[in-house]
Amino acid sequence: MPSSTSRRTVIKSGALLLALGVTGCTGVPSPSPSSGFPSSAAAAEPGATFNFGTAAQPLGLDPALSSDVESQRITRQILEGLVGVDQTTGKPTPLLATEWTESNEGRTYTFKLRGGVTFHDGTPFDAEAVCTNFNRWFAFSPDLQRQAPGSSFKGVFKAHADEPDLSIFKSCTALAADTVQLDLTQRFTAFLQALTLPAFAIASPAALAAGNANVLDRQKSGQPLSAFGTNPVGTGPFSLSSWDEGSVTLVTNSSYWGDRGQIGTINFMAYDHPQTRLQALLDGKIDGYDAVTVGNFDQLVKRGKQIVQRDPFSVMYVGMNQAVGILANLKVRQAIELAIDKETLIRRFFIDNTAKATQFVPPKISGFNNNAPELGHDLAKAKQYLKDAGYAGEELKFYYPLNVTRPYLPTPEKVYAEISRQLTAAGLNIRPVPVEWSEGYLQKVQSPGDHALHLLGWNGSYSDAENFVGPLFGEKNGEFGYQDPQVFSKINRARSMPEGEERDEQYHTINDQIAATVPAVPIAFPISALALSDRVVSYPASPVLNEVFTKVQLKP
Repeated sequence: MPSSTSRRTVIKSGALLLALGVTGCTGVPSPSPSSGFPSSAAAAEPGATFNFGTAAQPLGLDPALSSDVESQRITRQILEGLVGVDQTTGKPTPLLATEWTESNEGRTYTFKLRGGVTFHDGTPFDAEAVCTNFNRWFAFSPDLQRQAPGSSFKGVFKAHADEPDLSIFKSCTALAADTVQLDLTQRFTAFLQALTLPAFAIASPAALAAGNANVLDRQKSGQPLSAFGTNPVGTGPFSLSSWDEGSVTLVTNSSYWGDRGQIGTINFMAYDHPQTRLQALLDGKIDGYDAVTVGNFDQLVKRGKQIVQRDPFSVMYVGMNQAVGILANLKVRQAIELAIDKETLIRRFFIDNTAKATQFVPPKISGFNNNAPELGHDLAKAKQYLKDAGYAGEELKFYYPLNVTRPYLPTPEKVYAEISRQLTAAGLNIRPVPVEWSEGYLQKVQSPGDHALHLLGWNGSYSDAENFVGPLFGEKNGEFGYQDPQVFSKINRARSMPEGEERDEQYHTINDQIAATVPAVPIAFPISALALSDRVVSYPASPVLNEVFTKVQLKP
């Protein structure tokens, strides 16, 4: 790895989370209709072509059902939600809603909608369209939820219409064409931040109906999709032109209501190996790529290429499935934690300044616990714990993904190999189960099954501790087989507590209890980075990956 000194000659600052950890992000703003956007449209018709290298093909283009990074990178360009994210402060900003009010003790939100906006298919954006989308998400059937575990609605609203008493979503009401009211059954402190998730982008009701959006009767790269999921229609600055085996092409939306920027065509080109992405940049085939790895750094530095780093806003972990016999034993899970040498993993496989993780809430988020407990790395103690647990060499299937790079997991094959070596040294019987990312890795490890151990991570999407502990540990799921009613109850209570010291202390306690029961081993808070060609003047790097390409600035 190059030294920190040499990196400073080429690295540019990414977007900083300057205020992401500051309380008050959920206050009700009084934004002006144009807040957060340029005061005038771009003078020239967008005509530039921008080629961007991605680490994998998207798993689907219906943001309500596909939550992987590459899918969201593309759908952020095509569809928009009611609320956006300020690049500097992380606070909610106007997008399709120009202003909003909170009432009824935090259980009612009223949004004034932007006027004169149309979907790509020419149909109007209005309050009825908003309610069509919210009612669709709420009504997702149990079968659809099983087919699409990437849905974010349940993680935020707790339940769908099949369990209405458990859901915090109550109703959506179109008060007027330009006014919509969302009612919750209980206060949710991070509600506005949660609405910035790509999953809550508003799609054309006509396109949802025409594309049978809730019927996943298509296949693409092994993923079940609806017709809509292959051809989404939103209000965003770009629309889908084509989705081929190796690339996705978007074109500028000529009727877009906001600043259209410089780019007329975006080609998202998939390269599933870090070296092929690097070579494509050096050969001038692409203008930039995401997921720079440690192995890329030297060559990028030597060539003087721009490297833009994002502040850490993800956590990489080793998951453990307590539904697999021996892992129900706490001593075995603790032995696994003791056997893993996090420092070696970070030094060898992650970008400089990546921090060791002892919990699942990153340091810049309110609720991070400076004194979170950890067992540390102690091979002798790991062996003793296994002996005390009566471990008799039972085989543990260890799932890990192939041919993919995630912001939280730059080189999964190498990371797996080192962790497997460490666990084997402690006396564990590890059976490798490699799975192609494009062949349903996420679904396999997030659903009930025989995965004992697995590599994964969580990339935060909004600035609240709930976004990290809630989706992972807020209820029993197929990924961990984790059952702790006390933690579930505390997470649910923390969601509705007002921001402040008491809420932070609640999350400290939650982190402590999760650490004590070891449903997974947090390894690192990784720094992710992009590499850019000299053609790029600036790129809107965002820790929460809210990177819309109208804000990319190119040399003339």
